[in-house]
Amino acid sequence: MVTAFAGTVLFGVVLARLTLEPSAASAALVHANVRPGSSISAYLHGTSTVEAVRQLGGNLLLGLPFGVLLPVLLPPARGLLRVGAVTACLMTLVELVQGALVTGRVFDIDDVLLNTAGALLGYLLIGRRLGRAVHPRRRHWWTRRTAEAGDT
Repeated sequence: MVTAFAGTVLFGVVLARLTLEPSAASAALVHANVRPGSSISAYLHGTSTVEAVRQLGGNLLLGLPFGVLLPVLLPPARGLLRVGAVTACLMTLVELVQGALVTGRVFDIDDVLLNTAGALLGYLLIGRRLGRAVHPRRRHWWTRRTAEAGDT
């Protein structure tokens, strides 16, 4: 738990530096995107392969820690749909703050989608097993009652 907490703090610092740091040089170049797939398509078809991998892969990697850390730190958030929902909500909040308060940054729904996909990937690869290792499943009350009745 201590390692997961330390990882969360470190991840929070990295997330803040990457998403909330002003970029005055790009203020005139960026535009808000609320159409899913628009930015992804622009990166795939309008930029170099290196830039597309940097942007798309970076957003996937940025979401990965959510899928690993949420099941460990927040047991009620275990499960693929729950991890996806929590990540989507948090990343939407980050994007809204970024677009409203940070110079040169805007809201991009594709960033939310890619971060959420990264969290789901992290959950499937590591988070599910790690969450179960730290917080083993408990038997439901009806299972315990049936087992106790069978013992007598």
